[in-house]
Amino acid sequence: KWDMGWMNDTLEYFRKETVHRKYEHNKLTFRALYGFSENYVLPLSHDEVVHGKGSLLNKMPGDDWQKFANLRVLLGYMYATPGKKLLFMGSELAPWTEWNHDDSLPWHLTEDGGHEGVLQWVARLNRVYRDVPALYAGDTDSEGFTWVEADNADQSIFTFLRLDGAGDAVLVAMNNTPVPRNDVRAGVPLAGTWSEVACSDDSTFGGTDYLAARTVETDEHGHAGHDQSVLLTLPALSITYWRFDR
Repeated sequence: KWDMGWMNDTLEYFRKETVHRKYEHNKLTFRALYGFSENYVLPLSHDEVVHGKGSLLNKMPGDDWQKFANLRVLLGYMYATPGKKLLFMGSELAPWTEWNHDDSLPWHLTEDGGHEGVLQWVARLNRVYRDVPALYAGDTDSEGFTWVEADNADQSIFTFLRLDGAGDAVLVAMNNTPVPRNDVRAGVPLAGTWSEVACSDDSTFGGTDYLAARTVETDEHGHAGHDQSVLLTLPALSITYWRFDR
């Protein structure tokens, strides 16, 4: 079943200027109340990029850099959220204009770093989604998803876990403001090393490479119901996946 509620809430949230997102925090948390009641598809569909609604890129607020960064976060959030993925053709090229059935897809845009960065980001997300069971095995099981931090509206930070029930675990951290956040604590269920497997702020995708450490170690500081936690650095307007090293 297409989750139209997720699509509408998510796009409404990401359209907001970042300074106002703290007032719309529940747009991204509400889905957890019903997200496992059906076998859902998460659509960013044809209907959202035609008829005067604007392309996904043009829906994003801020200057050009922030628009691309916001779009990468949106796509990363879709791939990290329980449910199968639907991205309408050409949206991976981050066009400025709406889809037009009379034109070919704007492949020439990949000559520009911002558009090529989004294309490469989608390619990375596809590979990670394919290769990491925690991101798909629990798509229809409430045990496959749990919030770590769902209430930090003031900083527009979200952290959550994806689990496959067989020992694979991914911590997802999202910063929806243009301000880097340092020393963000996140409780995790497994002690040891967590390695970054995807970060939208990587310069390969048009980001700033603000994230210096590619691995983090747990300490015995309990947090969010877990006996151990990690301290994370969250680049501006970014989403990062950290996977437990088994």
